[in-house]
Amino acid sequence: MFYMNMNAIIAMAGMVAVLMLTRKWAGNKRILMIIFSLCFLLLFSTKLCLFYAVYTVVNYGGFVYLCRTTVWRKAAFIFAIAANIIGVFIGVRLFVMDIFHNPLFDAIIYLGLIYNVLKVIDAYYFAYFFGKDGQVPAIDYANYILFIPTFTSGPILKFRDFMADSKKPYSVDSALFEDSVKRIILGMFKKIVVVTWMTGIFDHVLKQQELHTHESLFLLIWFYALIYFDFSGYSDMAIGFGRLMGYTMPENFKRPFLSPSMTQFWRNWHATLGDFFRDHIFMFFSRSVPTRWVASGLSILIMVLIGLWHGFTWLYFFYGLYHGIILAVENLLKITTVNKKKVSKTYFYFRCFVTQALVTVSVIIYSSNYETVLRIYKGLLHFN
Repeated sequence: MFYMNMNAIIAMAGMVAVLMLTRKWAGNKRILMIIFSLCFLLLFSTKLCLFYAVYTVVNYGGFVYLCRTTVWRKAAFIFAIAANIIGVFIGVRLFVMDIFHNPLFDAIIYLGLIYNVLKVIDAYYFAYFFGKDGQVPAIDYANYILFIPTFTSGPILKFRDFMADSKKPYSVDSALFEDSVKRIILGMFKKIVVVTWMTGIFDHVLKQQELHTHESLFLLIWFYALIYFDFSGYSDMAIGFGRLMGYTMPENFKRPFLSPSMTQFWRNWHATLGDFFRDHIFMFFSRSVPTRWVASGLSILIMVLIGLWHGFTWLYFFYGLYHGIILAVENLLKITTVNKKKVSKTYFYFRCFVTQALVTVSVIIYSSNYETVLRIYKGLLHFN
């Protein structure tokens, strides 16, 4: 959302300039970033700023407690995770779906929570597994939660990586600066030019009274490309600004169209989201190697959770279930990966084609519109 607001873009560019001018000050990145984040949120919305100030303080208290306590650690850990998921994550989805109403809240309060609650959970995992060794200063924790470049769009930052960067002095050389600026421009071009143009064409074709097979196929493929440019455009801008502010940003899209299996697709498409769910569910099975049946069941669970993360609807539930079943089958048949160097090009690209076909059929779910999804699927059966 911030990246569609020119004032926000200018503010972030101004912050980069300030960081570069004060780079000789050892603490510039840590101190100036928290001031910038709070001022940015305050100017955007006073209510939003106050909410996140309280939300961050409360969760930091829970984080410190989990680091220090030796009594009922697992219970405290589970309670902290559940409180965020139930009280925040589900709450935002119900509010956005117009199911939950409360005069104390409005949509602006929930801005960014879908991403930030995952960061809070990652911090709790860090505290639980590292104990006293995992405790960090409040300013670094706050910078992690309130980091503006990834506040509303991801990529999802890992707590340990962000803390490692916080200890390093601000440093952006000419090569990194050039690459980051190009990344921001590319992201803006994708989001403002390409997505706007593609959305117009998609809506134009969809307006036809009756869809035929070729039109539905076109819409499925077109929407897949549209979603890619939309998501990756946001990621490009976030990565560019994040790196200019002195932090390492993980790649969110790693050539997903050249994925020869659904397993590899989800390591390349919205990669940080898939990594988050894999890391935080499989972590409890790290002491023993799960069987293929257990791993397949976990794959289905993870994908259903990823589906519901996008929205509490049957569309997203079945979207996650569909991908989870494919991942489970790949696991059971031992076809989760393909080494390009050990197979023929024909076989490799055939597997890529099959994977993309499976993705294309389901990606229209991201439209979040039952009527649109049903019209396009029905159109596939209209051959005349």
